[in-house]
Order: sequence, then structure tokens, then C-alpha cells
Amino acid sequence: MEEEKKNNDPISRKKFLRMCGTAVAGTALLGVSAVALKRLADKEADYFWQIDPKKCTFCGRCETDCVLPISAVKCVHALRVCGYCDLCGGYYRTNVKDLNTAAENMRCPTGAIKRSYVEDPYFEYTIEESICNGCGKCAKGCNSFGNGSLYLQVKQDLCTNCNECKISRVCPSGAIRRVPYAMAYMLKDD
Repeated sequence: MEEEKKNNDPISRKKFLRMCGTAVAGTALLGVSAVALKRLADKEADYFWQIDPKKCTFCGRCETDCVLPISAVKCVHALRVCGYCDLCGGYYRTNVKDLNTAAENMRCPTGAIKRSYVEDPYFEYTIEESICNGCGKCAKGCNSFGNGSLYLQVKQDLCTNCNECKISRVCPSGAIRRVPYAMAYMLKDD
């Protein structure tokens, strides 16, 4: 009978207030933690992985080491730097026998670089981003035999913005780093 009375006794005021205080404190702590985590996440979202075109050595790791099946790194063409050359080092392989657009003469393994005639002897080159795999062969050729108007960049609409970019860990030149949003697409300088 005495046990029944203990179980049916109302909670003492002191115990009730302690339980309420603990619940309020716990809720407040969770709320503060959630706000802090959101601010941290927002702050992280203001930073992006980018390639410094001055440091990139076109090692090919962007193609092979991205966590995505097709790399978020794509070739970018700085039209203001381009010479619109007939014999483009980023478009043609070295030592081609015939200056024609046959596949065996092309440097890009996926055919992502398109060439269109402007006027003699000038051609315009565009990158078809959907088939570019980020291998960097065109950028390497352009930097070796041209003016460097082709270079690599991380496309933010494709990148998952990993906490630690797998490519940045293996990049031999340290060209990939997190930058503020204002520097999201570093440009190739003249």
C-alpha cells in the first residue's frame, strides 16, 4: 500500500522546477549549437575550391582524383588572352603531319575543344564543358606552345565542395586551395 502511495504522490515543486530547468537549459543548448553549426556551414559555403592558374602544372590529377565520376575541373578559355592561332598548341598535338582536324591530330582525348573559322588566319576555340574531363592536356599544350589562354578551373556548379578536396591533397604544385567567394574564378593574367 505504501508503494502505491509513493508512485501516486505528486512531484514535489522543487523536483518539478529542476526538471523544467534542465529541459529549458538542454533546449537552449541545442538551439545555440544549431545556430553555431549553421553559421559555420554558412561560413564554409562562402569558400570554394579553386585552381591557381599560375601554379598549375597540368599533371592530370584533376581528371583522375576528383570524387565525382567526371571531374568538376574543366578547361576554361581566356578569350582576351587568346591569339586565335591557326596552329593552336592546345588544339593540335605536337608534330602533326597534316594540319587538319582529324581525330589523330587533336590533343583533347574527348574532342571537347571546338574550332571555328573567324578569318584568315584566325580561328576561335570554344570548350564544350559537358564532355571535358579535366585532363589538362589542352592547357599543357597551350602553355607549352602558345600563350596560355587555355587553363583549368573548378566549376562551382559541378563541384560538391568537399570539406577536404581529394584533388588538393594530391596536387604536386599546391595549386588547388579554398578561396573566398570573391575569388571563385581566378582568371589567367596576361
